[in-house]
Amino acid sequence: MQGRKNYFEKLFMNFQLSERIPKDNFYRKLKETLDLQFLYNDTRELYGKTGNPSIDPVVFFKLMLTGYLENITSDRRLMEHCSMRMDILYFLGYDIDEQLPWHSTISRTRQLYPGAAFESLFNKVFTLCVNKGMVSGHTQAMDSAPVKANASMESLELKRPFQSIERHFEAVDTENQEPVITAVPSTVGLITAPQHHLNRVKHVHDKLRQNPVGASGASHKKAQLFSNTTHYNPHDPDARISVKPGKARKLNYHCSMAVDTAQGVISHIQADFADGRDSQYLPAMTVQIQKRLKANELCMTELLADAGYSNGFNYEFLELRNITPWIPVFGKYKPEREWVTYDRKEDVFTCAMGKTIPFKGFDRSADGKPIKNYRASKRDCIPCVLKESCTPKSLFKRIFTTAYEDYYHRAYERQLSRRGKRMKQVRQSTVEPVFGSLVHHYGLSKINVLGKAAAHKVMLMAATCFNLKKYLKTFKRKLANSAAMDTMAHLTGALFTPSIAFTPNF
Repeated sequence: MQGRKNYFEKLFMNFQLSERIPKDNFYRKLKETLDLQFLYNDTRELYGKTGNPSIDPVVFFKLMLTGYLENITSDRRLMEHCSMRMDILYFLGYDIDEQLPWHSTISRTRQLYPGAAFESLFNKVFTLCVNKGMVSGHTQAMDSAPVKANASMESLELKRPFQSIERHFEAVDTENQEPVITAVPSTVGLITAPQHHLNRVKHVHDKLRQNPVGASGASHKKAQLFSNTTHYNPHDPDARISVKPGKARKLNYHCSMAVDTAQGVISHIQADFADGRDSQYLPAMTVQIQKRLKANELCMTELLADAGYSNGFNYEFLELRNITPWIPVFGKYKPEREWVTYDRKEDVFTCAMGKTIPFKGFDRSADGKPIKNYRASKRDCIPCVLKESCTPKSLFKRIFTTAYEDYYHRAYERQLSRRGKRMKQVRQSTVEPVFGSLVHHYGLSKINVLGKAAAHKVMLMAATCFNLKKYLKTFKRKLANSAAMDTMAHLTGALFTPSIAFTPNF
């Protein structure tokens, strides 16, 4: 006989949420594993003594974790999703008839809490991974990637000084003659450009006046004129224009990350401005990584990174901290030079004719970096038969090298060694898949908040969820392996244990 289900809502029911959640459910295991009571002390000073009660800090961070674990970046959609999942309600500590917090409360609370509270949660999960034996500490792989900001290239505006450009030049011409009192115009820019950029801004103004078009942005015919020097986005001033080869110019944030090579646990992550070089962020990241590892009684001895982190100062910085940098040499360093050979022990060059080119002192490059100056003698160069080929435009041979020559040389030798090539493969297989996972599965495809500080919180939460999920998977796998080994030992003992004691006679 055909059955038919008739449904009538009950006014009263006997229902317990914990009985409906399976024992192996992810959020049930997460609730049993992760203790967030420490957050009450970390956030107590952010609240007053009177007024209405706020959202529970533990509930807020559990909602944040749920959002990135479910790859949901919209607060409104997160609340709708949580209200339809019994396992998530059980994880949050809400019953099925309780109203979840309003989505705007989540946004305001995220702005209220400082980055230190999010870092505290990241450190807590990282410590769990260390205690489970998932982190070796001695070898870290570092890399970076741009993350799309919540701002459009179509909304770029020109940076403006406090006064108009024309009035600025008039003031410059007359400032040494007599004081001029001028009123600040009403259209004052929110962001001002330094004075040495004003000429370039005026040039861009003239270009745009001669070629009037619609909104400026990626589709702009003069898009190549846009730079962080002359333009900004008023919606998110911290977003910066950056570009990768073969891709369009976008407003991004710079995500810098370090991953432990043992089992791919993220050991550090931070948000930076997208117009900076990778190499300039390495020293500060190294200090933070060492601080976090030291708190967990670990020590870093090797650092893996790509050529974007190649820098003489970075090589020296790492070696002075007893860290071996496995970073390919990139830039102006030349391992070999035409017409000369270098004696590293004596610190002297020798030309093809056997004449020495000694070290004369230190100078500064155009960007202020220290360089070493080597100069030959006029008496050796002027009568030389190879002068027209060796140094045709100067009376004597001059060679400039970096002040970090020895550090570059050691890095170059490591790069060519067999272990250096293996370390390159380790770095690629360790840190690059982690970036892919964060982008596609942990809500880091786009920064949905405004400002670098808020972007840092987003990256911390994405990295925390990545480590947390890896921790629970490893925890489950280790328990399964342990149970299998116990079962095998029991069966082996049963098979090979004799029922009658046997005493050999010799």
